[in-house]
Amino acid sequence: MRNVTTGRIALCGFLLLLAAPSPAIEVGGGGSATKDCLVTLLADANTPTGNPRHIRCVDGDPACDGDATVDGVCSFLVSVCANSTTLTPDCSLNGVQTITVDHAEDNGDPRFDVDFQALQTRVASDIDPPSAIADDCTTTATVIRVPIKGPYGRTNRCRTNKKLLKIISRSEVIDGQIVIDKDKMKLYCEPAPDGCAPTDLFDGTFDRIQRQVFNQNCALSGCHDSQSRAGDLLLEDTAAHGNLVNVLPDNFAARDAGWKRVDAPGPGGNPETSLLFRKVTGDLPNDAYGERMPLNRKKLNKTLRDIIERWIEAGAPENGWVPETN
Repeated sequence: MRNVTTGRIALCGFLLLLAAPSPAIEVGGGGSATKDCLVTLLADANTPTGNPRHIRCVDGDPACDGDATVDGVCSFLVSVCANSTTLTPDCSLNGVQTITVDHAEDNGDPRFDVDFQALQTRVASDIDPPSAIADDCTTTATVIRVPIKGPYGRTNRCRTNKKLLKIISRSEVIDGQIVIDKDKMKLYCEPAPDGCAPTDLFDGTFDRIQRQVFNQNCALSGCHDSQSRAGDLLLEDTAAHGNLVNVLPDNFAARDAGWKRVDAPGPGGNPETSLLFRKVTGDLPNDAYGERMPLNRKKLNKTLRDIIERWIEAGAPENGWVPETN
């Protein structure tokens, strides 16, 4: 039997330390009060004002952004509690049987999220359902990261982005009836008020491509993550550059045509014979070259396509800024 240490005061103190000065509060995720006790969330919820259930944060705001840094990403600290006695003291359910975080399984789900996977792992480790222990909480907050949209265009426009955290929990009451509790929390990340200059958010052109293109569109479940490696191509952090530049593609048509994944022999490069560029533009000679990327998603923003083109023309450097990409 697992050794469970449950301490709401200690947990809240931990969250206060990481996310001061705004204290984490316990919120239900919606639904009937008679079953909302199955799972609750501890987070810096701040909206709507009268009944906070969601988080709206400006990038870099120490009250809600866990790293308190303007970096184009809000880091939200979220913990899960089972069998809460705080919001519904008279909860009569027979303990939580299962807790499932939506989009947490790396099984080809196009909306798979590694942060949701981490939260699911934390739930399994700390709460370990089934559990009838009151106020049984994860002992460490999980970071849920939400990048802003942008920068895009010549004026480096940025917009608010969001993630929807959804958790489904189940309980079996005494007469065998199954009760389901669906909890939701919306996490909004707004750009910093001083704008979103690329040089403030990224370390260089390739870092911008990695974080704005690969991390958000390519290094995902079923594509070019470490589990799937579609086309034997890994585009996760630290691996992407070495797997792209002057490397022959797995696609036979592109290989036979003399293309590279990124054709940059130096000092410059050629986007027209770079499969990466032709894939994101959708300008492929025929079906033998495969489909446009990102697969089953809308076309990559023109700003990002142009940045990839200029980066290749400059020789695809791993570090530094290529002109007109910042």
